[in-house]
Amino acid sequence: MYYSPGFAGNASRRYAAVHAGSRVESATPHGLVKILFDELLLAMDACALAMDKGDRLKANDKYIRALSIIHALDSSLDMDRGGDIAIGLAQIYRESRRLMISAYQSGNAADVRKAHAIISEIADAWNKIG
Repeated sequence: MYYSPGFAGNASRRYAAVHAGSRVESATPHGLVKILFDELLLAMDACALAMDKGDRLKANDKYIRALSIIHALDSSLDMDRGGDIAIGLAQIYRESRRLMISAYQSGNAADVRKAHAIISEIADAWNKIG
C-alpha cells in the first residue's frame, strides 16, 4: 500500500484535532482554561522556533493563534467577581500581548520567550489549584 509523503503528518494533525476536540468536550470550566494555557504555550513555543528558523509563514500562523488565545483568556475574565485577581490577570495578558506584538514586529523571538515565561507561571499556578 502506498501513502503520500505527507500522510503521516496529515494523519497526526487529524488525530491531534480529534484528541483536542474530545478533551474540550469532556472538560470542566477549570479544565477548559487549562487547555487554553496548554495550547497558548505550545503556540508560543512554535512561534519562537519558527522565528529562530526564519520561517515567517509558520511564525505568523502561531503568532495569530497565540494572540487569539490570549484574547480568549482575557475576555473570559469576570472583572466584577474576580476583583484584584482579574485585574492582575488582565495586566498579565496585556503585557503578554505587547511582547508578542513586539516580537512579531522585530522578528526576534526573545520577546516571545518572555511572554511564554510569564504565561507559564500563571499556567503552573492554575494547574496547582485544579
